[in-house]
Order: sequence, then structure tokens, then C-alpha cells
Amino acid sequence: MSDTDVVIVGSGPNALAAGVTMARAGLSVQVIERNDTIGGGARTAELTLAGFRHDICSAVHPMALASAFFQEFQLTSRLEFIVPEISYAHPLDNGEAGIAYRDLNRTADALGRDGAAWRRLMKPLVDRIDAVTDFTSNQLLRIPRDPIAAAAFGVRVLEQGSPAWNLRFRERSAPAMLAGLNAHSVGEMPRLSTAGAGLILGAQAHARGWAIPVGGSQGIIEAMADDLRAHGGTITTGTEVHSLGQLPSSKAVLLDVSARALDRIAGDHLPTRYRRALRRFRYGNAAAKIDFALSGPVPWTNPDVRSAGTIHLGGSREEIAHSEAQVANRIHPESPYVLVSQPTTVDPSRAPHGQHVLWAYAHVPNGSTVDMTEAIVAQIERFAPGFRDLILDSHHMTATDLEQYNPNYIGGDFSAGAVTIAQLIKRPVISTDPWRTPTKGIYLASSSTPPGPAVHGLCGFYAARSALRHEFGIRDTPDLAIGA
Repeated sequence: MSDTDVVIVGSGPNALAAGVTMARAGLSVQVIERNDTIGGGARTAELTLAGFRHDICSAVHPMALASAFFQEFQLTSRLEFIVPEISYAHPLDNGEAGIAYRDLNRTADALGRDGAAWRRLMKPLVDRIDAVTDFTSNQLLRIPRDPIAAAAFGVRVLEQGSPAWNLRFRERSAPAMLAGLNAHSVGEMPRLSTAGAGLILGAQAHARGWAIPVGGSQGIIEAMADDLRAHGGTITTGTEVHSLGQLPSSKAVLLDVSARALDRIAGDHLPTRYRRALRRFRYGNAAAKIDFALSGPVPWTNPDVRSAGTIHLGGSREEIAHSEAQVANRIHPESPYVLVSQPTTVDPSRAPHGQHVLWAYAHVPNGSTVDMTEAIVAQIERFAPGFRDLILDSHHMTATDLEQYNPNYIGGDFSAGAVTIAQLIKRPVISTDPWRTPTKGIYLASSSTPPGPAVHGLCGFYAARSALRHEFGIRDTPDLAIGA
């Protein structure tokens, strides 16, 4: 391999965001990927039957519309997104359901006695969504640009992350909806970390909606890869990196790998104290995933749920909190929290005419080898009787299968590190520039750095900006717009 300015290990959203940024700055960039296809946590493939396109990991993308990187990159002008009128739905027994419309007032009106409380909870965050996103999408060790937005967010996190989380509500739907949001971060509740994740997702649901890329998540990757190549970057696939010695000489190496893998790959190039910190970095609970090819749409009991892009299953707030506590205690719940995406309700291109794909995962203990297919099917059947009869084929991945697919997912932890308050501050170390390691020219650009998990590209973007400053003396962020 020839020498280059920048070598990037990995080809997920963070790696390619770093590559685009460095290439736009006029540097030569080489991306190296272990798999035969690029994409990391945003790949799309025919996992079941011919003509059925499934998102292997990420499927719904609130941050595709909110991410500062994607906004500067003008992603929505490069790739078509559909934003469903219903961001997410939360079915309950007896046909009830909490429905989160993009329209906050419509959502509140549908929540009856809890409508005013929901509006008071969400409206200050929705009204200042850009400032709230900026505060939560960088790092917590800096003065917020908008203290009012940060305070509004912080007060609500303190409420929803404590035993006071139910005080403002009287009915079942609103608390269950919040529990379903909180559970995205795969943690016990009430806790500050799960509440913070839930509130930002909930605010995005009303502010911009939860976007679904037409054709699948792979389109996000291809848009970035095309731009990288257009600016002189190269991508090499099918090459697993075990050590820095395999890489061509360069001024900067950016690694979109877990903290654990950084320790293994960089080894003695890193100071002993820093390596100890990497080894102390903790990984969270995991997911077991299943993809379905269906002969028709899911027969949800509540008809409004049939139009939602995302569905949270698990019943009441108490039931979800119980199942998440079981996972934290290394128990596989009989009635798990299940996150469902039904993209073909808005994007019929992903399946043959009249047929559908369904994406679902359940939370499980880290390192689980249990196939959760039956538990997931049973939970869907609970709210959509007759679902089982629609299944043409399915493809399951245990937590350990997820790690084999993507080594960043330690034990099936797709967040590349437990999402706790401590590890949002110390990710993987306490630093005002956590992407930059103590060794000159080596940067960590994965979800093991701030702002953590999701398809937003920000971990790689921030790592690239740090490397531009420190290795190349470039202080101005390059223009990422189309045609620049």
C-alpha cells in the first residue's frame, strides 16, 4: 500500500464522515474496511428472500436530519428520505396506543388528560431543538452555547431520570411512550442516562421527525463514499487491521473501532496509563435481532400503529422498566422490550409488490447466545394477532452474531460502550478532546467517543477536525456542501 496523508480504519458512518472531511480539506485519504462491503452499522442487504431488502443494523434515522455533519454535508439533497407523519407508536393491551405524531399539538390532543403535561414536557425542547441537539451532540465538558436550552433539557432529565418520573402523568400511554424512548439506550430506568436519550429522541420526533432513507440505510453510506472518492479518497475492503504496522505511513490514523480494539491495534504505541483507561471502558447490554419477510402488512390491533415508521413494544412503563432490569441482571426476559421498524409502510421499494420487510430486536444480556425469535414473535403477536401467519422467511442474529458481524459491537452492544452518565463524560477518557489519543497522529473516531451511538457521523467528524488542527495546521472546517 502506498503512503498517504490520512488512513482511516473502518467504513461506517463515523469513518466515512472523517474521510469526507479530510478529503474535502485537500488531503489524500485511504479507508480500510475488514468486510467485503462498506457500511458498518448502516448496511442494507437481502437477508431473507430475493427482493426483500433489510437494514442489517440501523434502520430509522432521527439524527440524519439533526446531525451538524449531515446538515453541512447536505445529506437530504443527496438521498431521498421519507419522514412518516407518525414518528413512533406504542401499543398497549386492549387496542390502546400512544401515537407520537410529528405535530406536537396533535400528539398532545390524542393523549387526553395527559396531553397538557406532554406538551409542557416536550415543547421547550422542540422549540429549541437545534440548541438542545448541539448540547447533547458534542460533549458535556463544555459551556453550552444556549444555556436556556441546556437548562430546560437538564431539568427534564432530572425529573424523568428519577423516581419523580411519573408525577406529571395520570394515564398509561404517555409514561409508556417515554419508557419506550428511554429503552433505546439499553439501560435500566429511571436513570439520568436513559432519560436523556429518551428526551432527545422524543423531541426530535416532534421537531423534525424520524427519517427513513428510501431503499435502505446503505444509501447514507453510498452518498458519503461517493463524495469521498470524488475528492480523491480510496476505499480498500476485505482487509482486517490487527496492528498499526499493517498500515501505510501517514501523518494521521483515525480508527473507527471500539476502545478495546484501539488498545489491541495500537498496543505499545499508546501510553500505559491511557491503555488502562481503554481497558476500564465498560460495554453495555446487547440486542438480539431478527428480520422478517412478510406476505402482507402487520395486522396491528390499533389501526394508527399501521402507519408508524417505528413501534415500541413491551406494554406499560412498569413492564418495560422490569424487562430492562432483568437484562441488567443477565436474565433473558420472557416479555422483552422490542423495537420494531416497518419501513415498507412508507417505502414499498424494499419488498416485492404487496409484501413487506420488518426489522426488530429485543434487548438481552451482553454476550448472549440466545435466539430470541420466539420471544420477539410472541411480543408482536400480543399487539398484532395473526402476525405469525404472514411470515415467509426470517433471519436472526444473536448478540454474539452481532459482534461477529461488527467487532465494534462488543458482546452485541451496538453502542460501542455502555451509555451511562459517567461514560458520556468519560468516553473513553475525560478530555476536552477525547478523539485525540496521547500518541501523536492517532485518533479514535468511533461511538466509543462523544457523542456516542447513532448514525450521525459526528464522532468521525469531530475526530477529523481535531486531526486537521493538530496534524495539518488546518483550523477551518472544510466546506462539505454539494459542489464545493
